[in-house]
Amino acid sequence: MARPADPRRRAKTLAAAADYVLEHGLAGLSLRPLASALGTSPRMLLYDFVSKEELIMAVLAEVRRREAGMLAEYVAATGAAGPELLRAVWDWAGHADRAPFMRLFFEVYVDAMAHPDARSERASAMVTEWLDQFGAALGSSPADVADSATATLVIAALRGLLLDRLNTGDEERTDRALELFVQLLAGH
Repeated sequence: MARPADPRRRAKTLAAAADYVLEHGLAGLSLRPLASALGTSPRMLLYDFVSKEELIMAVLAEVRRREAGMLAEYVAATGAAGPELLRAVWDWAGHADRAPFMRLFFEVYVDAMAHPDARSERASAMVTEWLDQFGAALGSSPADVADSATATLVIAALRGLLLDRLNTGDEERTDRALELFVQLLAGH
């Protein structure tokens, strides 16, 4: 019988693999260059994660965990609520330090549309976790259809503006657009 994977080594490898994917993305990810960058072998990656797909799923879960923790910490530190919460989330998500997280989010999201059968679980988790986080921040419950629709609208607006900002680098225009959205939402 094979020995079980060492949980500490697996956790260390997972953290380093998440860093690598945040820097390089998933497109064209190959085990050999990844293993080399991590100072291990493809065989050891498969030993710890069983398959490339399982490794990718674990990396995406780790990235989502990091992102959710950073966002929760930032929002708690600001004490923001209502319209100020949307502004705080925008400031956090639009910051240059978060660009690798946002680029990876959009890469996975778009890849899921191109490969719906193979990638739906990846994108689904990213979308539902954002809905859960924003729904909770906005004070809605999953059963509250009106509030979940509001959370969906907020997320769609943030996603669109973030995509625009990442592609154009136009911070001033996207900041103004977010402010207009917040004002429109507050006026409903």
